[in-house]
Amino acid sequence: MNWKKLSSKYLSRHIYFTARKDRCEMPDGTIVDPYFVVEMPESVCAMALTQNNEVILVKQYRHPIEQSILELPGGFIDKGETAETAIARELQEETGYSFSGFYYLGRTAANPGVLNNFTTLYLATGGKKVAEQKLDYNEEIEIKLFPQEEVRTMLMNNEIVQAMHSTCMFYGFGKLDEIKKL
Repeated sequence: MNWKKLSSKYLSRHIYFTARKDRCEMPDGTIVDPYFVVEMPESVCAMALTQNNEVILVKQYRHPIEQSILELPGGFIDKGETAETAIARELQEETGYSFSGFYYLGRTAANPGVLNNFTTLYLATGGKKVAEQKLDYNEEIEIKLFPQEEVRTMLMNNEIVQAMHSTCMFYGFGKLDEIKKL
């Protein structure tokens, strides 16, 4: 069922955007040329709850869609870092919060027809503000706290447009409902 990669040529090499053109052969012998693949580092995101059970969302401008949107905190996993270490680091850098609990929610691929990376999803609980934000030079992130029910409504009204983040929220709310039943 797998395709055979006959050749590969890099068109761009950048830490956040590496593009290649592959020539592939399908199991039935059909040649697919070109097939474009965008390589990106693996990433993490978390539905993060404060000690007061508020959901932490971040508002930031996303140039490719030319909009400021509400998202979950998260980012890329650094080389040599585990997903668990990366989400704790990203949460503290982007929000200044530290968390007492982490629940693994799953691993998803945003667009496996073009992108080669996965995103690991978490629910983080017990968030406590311990520091100021430590943002990258190209980040402008506004922290917003919302009651859980308001975020559920936003999610169901399609107000969270970042696909991986909405997926994380669906799984996160499912995990919270499961925890409440215990």
